[in-house]
Amino acid sequence: MSLCAECFNNGDHTGHDFNMFRSQAGGACDCGDGNVMRETGFCRRHRLRTGENVPLIPRDLLLMSEMVLPRFIQCIIQYLRDGYVEPDTSTERDLQKVLQQLEPQISFLEELTKMGGAMRTVLTKILTNQQTFKELSMGKYLDCENSEDQDAGQSVGQRKRVKLSSSTKDSCVIESLKHKCFLEELLFWTIKYEFPQKMVTFLLNMLPDQDYKITFTKTFVQHYAFIMKTLMKSHESDTMSNRIVHISVQLFSNEELARHVTEECHLLDIMVTVLLYMMESCLIKSELQDEENNRHVVVNCSEALLKNNTYWPLVSDFINILSHQSVAKKFLEDHSLVMLWMSFVSFFQGMNLNKRELNEHVEFESQTYYAAFAAELEACAQPMWGLLTHCKVKETQEYTKTVVRYCLETLQIWFDAIGFIDEPAPNQVTFHLPLHRYYAMFLSKAIKCQGLDLDSLLPDQEMLMKIMVHPLQIQACLSEIHSNMWVRNGLQIKGQAMTYVQSHFCNSMIDPDIYLLQVRITTLSQVFLRGKLSQTYSEQERPMLEGALTFLVILTSLRIHLGMTDDEILRAEMVSQLCMNDRTHSALLDLIPENPNPKSGIVPGSCSFEEMLSAVADFKAPVFEPGGSMQQGMYTPKAEVWEKEFDPIMVVLRTVYRRDVQSAMDRYSAFLKQSGIHTGNPWPPYKERTPLHHCYKGLIKLLHCKTLHIVIFTLLYKIWMDHQNMSEHVLCMVLYLIELVCIFWFPGTNLLSNLHHVINFVRVRVPETAPEVRREAPPSTSTEASSYGQVKGSYAKGRNLREAQMFSLVAERRRKFQEIINRNNTEAAQVVRPKSSSTRWVPPGTPPQLVTEILEIRESMLSLLIKLHQKMSSKQNSLSASWLDDMDTGRHAHGDGITAIERILTKAAMRSCQIKRSIQDVCGKVCPPVPPKKNSPTDKKTMDKEERRQRARERQQKLLAEFASRQKSFMETAMDVESPDTEAAMDLGPSEVMESEVLYDCVICGQSGPSTEDRPTGLVVLLQASSVLGHRCKSQEAKNLPTSDEEHIYPADTCGVSHDVRLTLMQRFFKDSSCLQSVSIGWDGGVYVQTCGHTLHIDCHKSYMESLRNDQVLQGFSVDKGEFTCPLCRQFANSVLPCRPGRGTETGSWHTPTNKKTCVLVKEVEDLQEKLGLFPTESNLSKEMELVIKDIKNTTQKKYMDYGKNPGSPDNDFLFMYSVARTNLELELVHRGGNLCSGGASAAAKRSCLNQLFHVLAMHMRLYSIDSAYNPWTKLTQIIQSKEADNAEKRPEVPMLFRDVPSLLIIFVLTMPQPLRKEHFTCVVKMLYSLQFIQALAALSTKFSPEERQAWSTSGALMKNAANAEKSFEALLSHVISELSKGKSFYHCFAFQLSSTVWSPQSIEFSLQQFCLPFLRLSCLLQHHLYGDSLTGCLEEEEFSSLAVCLGLLPSAHQPSNSMHSASCLQWVVSAFDLVSQWCVEVTGLSQMQAEQSLTLLVQDPQWAAPRLLQLPDNYNIIFQYYHRKACTSCKKVPKDPALCLVCGAFVCLKGVCCKQQGICECFLQSTGIFLLINASVIIIIRGHRFCLWGSVYLDAHGEEDRDLRRGKPLFLCEERYRVLEQQWVSHTFDHINKRWGPHYNGL
Repeated sequence: MSLCAECFNNGDHTGHDFNMFRSQAGGACDCGDGNVMRETGFCRRHRLRTGENVPLIPRDLLLMSEMVLPRFIQCIIQYLRDGYVEPDTSTERDLQKVLQQLEPQISFLEELTKMGGAMRTVLTKILTNQQTFKELSMGKYLDCENSEDQDAGQSVGQRKRVKLSSSTKDSCVIESLKHKCFLEELLFWTIKYEFPQKMVTFLLNMLPDQDYKITFTKTFVQHYAFIMKTLMKSHESDTMSNRIVHISVQLFSNEELARHVTEECHLLDIMVTVLLYMMESCLIKSELQDEENNRHVVVNCSEALLKNNTYWPLVSDFINILSHQSVAKKFLEDHSLVMLWMSFVSFFQGMNLNKRELNEHVEFESQTYYAAFAAELEACAQPMWGLLTHCKVKETQEYTKTVVRYCLETLQIWFDAIGFIDEPAPNQVTFHLPLHRYYAMFLSKAIKCQGLDLDSLLPDQEMLMKIMVHPLQIQACLSEIHSNMWVRNGLQIKGQAMTYVQSHFCNSMIDPDIYLLQVRITTLSQVFLRGKLSQTYSEQERPMLEGALTFLVILTSLRIHLGMTDDEILRAEMVSQLCMNDRTHSALLDLIPENPNPKSGIVPGSCSFEEMLSAVADFKAPVFEPGGSMQQGMYTPKAEVWEKEFDPIMVVLRTVYRRDVQSAMDRYSAFLKQSGIHTGNPWPPYKERTPLHHCYKGLIKLLHCKTLHIVIFTLLYKIWMDHQNMSEHVLCMVLYLIELVCIFWFPGTNLLSNLHHVINFVRVRVPETAPEVRREAPPSTSTEASSYGQVKGSYAKGRNLREAQMFSLVAERRRKFQEIINRNNTEAAQVVRPKSSSTRWVPPGTPPQLVTEILEIRESMLSLLIKLHQKMSSKQNSLSASWLDDMDTGRHAHGDGITAIERILTKAAMRSCQIKRSIQDVCGKVCPPVPPKKNSPTDKKTMDKEERRQRARERQQKLLAEFASRQKSFMETAMDVESPDTEAAMDLGPSEVMESEVLYDCVICGQSGPSTEDRPTGLVVLLQASSVLGHRCKSQEAKNLPTSDEEHIYPADTCGVSHDVRLTLMQRFFKDSSCLQSVSIGWDGGVYVQTCGHTLHIDCHKSYMESLRNDQVLQGFSVDKGEFTCPLCRQFANSVLPCRPGRGTETGSWHTPTNKKTCVLVKEVEDLQEKLGLFPTESNLSKEMELVIKDIKNTTQKKYMDYGKNPGSPDNDFLFMYSVARTNLELELVHRGGNLCSGGASAAAKRSCLNQLFHVLAMHMRLYSIDSAYNPWTKLTQIIQSKEADNAEKRPEVPMLFRDVPSLLIIFVLTMPQPLRKEHFTCVVKMLYSLQFIQALAALSTKFSPEERQAWSTSGALMKNAANAEKSFEALLSHVISELSKGKSFYHCFAFQLSSTVWSPQSIEFSLQQFCLPFLRLSCLLQHHLYGDSLTGCLEEEEFSSLAVCLGLLPSAHQPSNSMHSASCLQWVVSAFDLVSQWCVEVTGLSQMQAEQSLTLLVQDPQWAAPRLLQLPDNYNIIFQYYHRKACTSCKKVPKDPALCLVCGAFVCLKGVCCKQQGICECFLQSTGIFLLINASVIIIIRGHRFCLWGSVYLDAHGEEDRDLRRGKPLFLCEERYRVLEQQWVSHTFDHINKRWGPHYNGL
């Protein structure tokens, strides 16, 4: 079913599971079609049936189209006929050329289909009218058409006859290619031209017309064989396949239509025959079993047909129509069709045969197994599951019986064809037995759902035995492969073993195979077991032994097809996957087999996937880790699941990699420790099994067969005696088997007697060549076997020698074919492993001479278990005689091997009093192990084995502890660079500089020392362009991303734009050099400097860079551009900032304040400014400082440095330099949250290197001196006589009231000699504060209404004569108002605006403080970096007074209170009123400027909100629907890769050239581009020449990303992730946190 976006958005999908995919081929929306979906699912428009009462279009309107269109279509067809050349003779390009020339015509037809129902009806009539076709095809077209068409039709017809010979149906399909209407011929040419996209879209867009839909479906079916033929010839089969399925899925999803064409056009016959014919083209002779006389044929997996999945669209259609019950029943009722299908399946039986390489490694590793597994899954298993869904009730018993019957018949044919009697061929295996699996699955379904009896569906014993052999061979080979016995076949054999159990394949491969073996055991248990185990033991290798035991446990405990309900299966699958690892929802969906549990849709009476998931798992919301890796939403097992449902056997069955089993055990162990259940190393817990279905009770016989008990006894004895091939895993599996035996005990078996039965002597037949004749046994474990099934033990060392041979298991004769399984496998082992020199070589299959030995044992299984308990607990008499009476059975569920033995003994004792007595007897007299032979070999050991192990463990613990402590100390000293919030940088504050010379540690050479002129030390820094400040707005709210044509983003209110406007306006009226000292730049494209805090010698750095340049490893940075990673913390950097040598002697007086008067200090500052900057002596330090300045300039683009009228002038350079300092101060303020209330050092401050940066900038700026005539300091502190004559001649300087005060502060500090005394710094701040305060008053006065202005002017005038008038804001405000009112009044501009607020003294005070706060914050921060003064935290309302005290504007004894007045911080050196008058006259005396422009410059509001990214909508679909079809503003085309800038909202073609040339998105050019890729939902970060994928801020309901929108799930904004993205942008930490950067080579 498919819906268009409009119908989908108008429908109600609450609680539904759906996928959204972007159809490239168009198509029909199924909304409103009752055959495809229920009416309740229709959208609002279709539910109301708005289309029913639409008036008919007048006939006259359509006459023209009815006349013209037939001829138009005829022309297109004629053109297609003339242009077509057979692919053998033509190139692909010729066909493409024809199609390109036809594109306008086909596009025109496509446009017509979009005009609505009336036009589609006209087109349908024309396309399906046979008469019109006949008339137009007569005359001049006739010959051409007939020759072309007949040829094509004839050739297909002939192929068709060959193919249909196997079918009994009539041959109506052959005649179908004689075209009778335009539609048929149009489809014919569409196929010939390999489904061109435009034609497909046109044909699909017509589907809403019902008449067309039926005719088109029939035509499509008639051409089906022809489609197959073209598909096989095609070079672009992938593209063609997709387009075929685009069409067929729309046709065959409709059950009514599928049933109709099945009945009328024999759709099923056509499909099966077409598939059969297709596969017949690539058959080869099978080499399985009897290579010479094998008559069976299989598909060749190396053929392109299978390798490229060319068959996929046809199989997909077949699966699609089998999903309709009515069609599937027709298939199952047609016996000839079922038989035909079975012969199709038999083509895959035994394909991709593997032959074990015994001599040398295979030369070429074929990868054909991918094709083989895919073919079995898609062509055999999927149709099987489709059919099984319709065989769930008793009424369908007959269908199942039919399939089972034909399966067995086909299997018999197969056995005969390959020449199989009763023995499999050695050293070969095929994983592909689809016929076996069909039989297994239909058998399982018949017993589980249809109530049929097992015996009624089983064949005779001989056939059963044959059926069992190949699945068993696969299981044996799995163990061999994992034991590296197939290692010479290369990695691909391991790949096959892994794919066989992988989640997509397991339920169609390993599960049916194991089920078949379980069914066989029900009747063949004893023979079977001996065969399997003897075979395994003959190999005598630990992994093989482990594999055999694990397989036995799986065989006896797996219940998937033996009684578990579908819900229980789903639960077990889910638990096993979650126990291995926490899983995302999509991973879990993918890992759990689709059948028998469909994951979507509701199956009546069963538990849904989501319900089951919430029952067994807890959801862990997605988190963002400090390292920058973003976690997805994960599901983790609930505690009770670990406690009661963790099933290690299911985990082993479902793991592709062995490490997953270990992972599950580690997680289980962690849970037990955490919950306090068990602290040691736990063993896999025993999980209670589901009761067996009554048909399979025979499985229990296996557990009670004597052979198994002999095996268990032998293994227990060997483990007790420390035999070298025995591992903990072996013991674990043995105990598991004993436990299973205890659980499934029933009266009448001899298990209980076997448990306590004491074995005194054992008679074993060993070869006379056995190495007991020599005392030194080889360390290898070589093996031999006889063809009569006598199996020898391993040649072990020392005292274990004889008893190892004695336990060589099963000395009974077995059925012949099992003997041969054995023999063949051991032959392989002999060839692979060279015998030791002392053993004479025996030709394979020759029985060696045997002698009989009798060995003394005197143990029972119980005594061995108890002795093992004692051995494992390392205690004598670990079980007292009375321990059973004190037992608490509840505590045995979880624990180690000791617990497992106790659990088994308890269970056995509960079963029988005799066993209980035996246990108590044995417990009373347990003694340590003694070897059975008295005369043991002379291998006296000085130290007991256990003692040696214990000492080794202790040594290991000691080493680990030492390593952990070293690691810890390293982590404490080294810096944690993962998180910017936890960085520990070196304190390079000047407080150290003052005591003595600062010492720096070089992280490359490790030496510590001061930075000197000759050998300077530098800070590792990252210089980056930043536009974060420029994107600040006045409003605290983020701007919304536009999602409709009515919404827009206006950048005029941003900080960057308003500063640009201000500078431009100043440059129109004032002197350029003065303008460039009155503002700061760098709001957009400014340079931000940050450090990781590590230092290195500059010369060491150069060597380091040289080594990086010679390093051939691909790095994520460009060494040629000076980029590198810090040698210690690996943080990204691109420059080194030289550290100023510390001057320890002269700094004492530098920092201490003196009690000089303000006027004295003002004069001193003036003198200092007039001191000429001395050119620094040429030294390594000065050279490096110049290089850093160069680096800083190269960091940003030229246009962000040249704001003056003369580019490259010193004034420009001067402006850029002090603006770098301003940018870094402002950014640190932003990082601190916009204020200094928190005090202390923030995370950003730790990365700050302002102190060093200031010295570098100061050295550079001292080269420029400010002409004393234009020095702003004089205007700040003196009354100057005006020179009116000059003003007329040239442009005036910028008035003091228009100047940016923080900029002046930085200029003064940087141009005065360094180091600057603190008292001079404070003096500068005090003078500038007065200017800032008057600017605040002037700006405030413009907001008053004329009446208020008059009132304040009058009331303030009365206070002018008071003693403290110069520190009273009322008096100063009155003076400012009266002075500014003298000239052309700006106040008239605002005369008409009514102010809604009434200004009280409190509100004025608040406004003044807010206006002055940014200046105070910046001054305080500068003081903190220059003098190391600590920043004290305070409440937000006390920030002003706290900063004023810190800067010395207020006495430190001042108590902050609400009555604090900002005017009390003022200090004047000359008459305040005169100075203010002088400043105001500069403004009122401007003749060229209009009042509005003066006002714009006068009213500067320094308050900006924190920078924010755009606010995104909650639902991603809103963005996607608006932008994925939006045209690019530059090239006016819909971009292939549309992207959105999240900083400014620009819409760009990511890989297109147009936006790059036009410079659409400034953000990318200025500094950092943050783009949302519309078609992928991911964020991409672009920084200069590098880029990285950041991740997605849109997650689905389960907290997962959907990169590239592959899963098509609804996505919602994750606020936490978006905040993290914003925080990384603001704090400039993209380079540090995101590790995967790469060059984009301008390809973005």
